Amino acid sequence: MKAFVLTVCAALAGFASPALADLQKVTSRDAFVALVDGKTLTRPLVRLQVLSNGQITGKGATWEISGEWAWKGGYLCRSLIWGGDDLGYNCQEIKSDGSRMRFTSDRGRGDSAEFSLR
Repeated sequence: MKAFVLTVCAALAGFASPALADLQKVTSRDAFVALVDGKTLTRPLVRLQVLSNGQITGKGATWEISGEWAWKGGYLCRSLIWGGDDLGYNCQEIKSDGSRMRFTSDRGRGDSAEFSLR
């Protein structure tokens, strides 16, 4: 019985580890591109591609998303248009564990959005 319980606990710990892993700050353009290149960033009702050429494309709910980005001073600085509405320019802190990515507005002092990398 003990062996069974230990096996179940080990299996559950293995499933929990990625969810509990700390997100690390992404500090360079090259590291950021390595994470997003060829991937889709997803969250409920949102799918984005952040391209190495500085473009952002995707869909949020039923509306198109487009924009541009550049890496400046350790932050992702982007402008976005969503469904025809200009969401403006903002520099964001990026953190990731390789499977998730968190964008925090206002250089890490504002609101955050977390995406899965697929």
